Amino acid sequence: MKVDGLLFDPRSGMYILLLKALEGEETLPIWIGKPEADSIALALGKVVTPRPLTHDLIKKILEDMSLSITRVVVREIVDNTYYASLYVSDGNMEKPVDSRPSDAVAVALRTNSPIYVNEDVIEKKNTDELEEWLKNLKPEDFGNIM
Repeated sequence: MKVDGLLFDPRSGMYILLLKALEGEETLPIWIGKPEADSIALALGKVVTPRPLTHDLIKKILEDMSLSITRVVVREIVDNTYYASLYVSDGNMEKPVDSRPSDAVAVALRTNSPIYVNEDVIEKKNTDELEEWLKNLKPEDFGNIM
């Protein structure tokens, strides 16, 4: 999947990370907080900050330890909470590390790592609800998040 956009949800006051299948029409909205939305927006815009933010720091630590992120997987949804894993590799062994999807995506964008979503997560999400929400969006709902 790829990051298709970040939207502001005025009803909840939260941001929506919109993931879209590279091929096909599957879309997955994940409600996230403003700090994570800001970090993702900076990564999407390739903005370099004067001091490293948390996700930049994670990238730097991984690089300094000769580790890499092989992929990010949004693996499940339980009670409307998404769970993800960052797969960290030393070149010989790969280990999943539990993560919030927003943090995993923020790191994936910085490390150019692929983003996957388990099929059952997409199936559980009610796409009719998403389509209805998207149809009712107004231009002012697409506020600047930075």
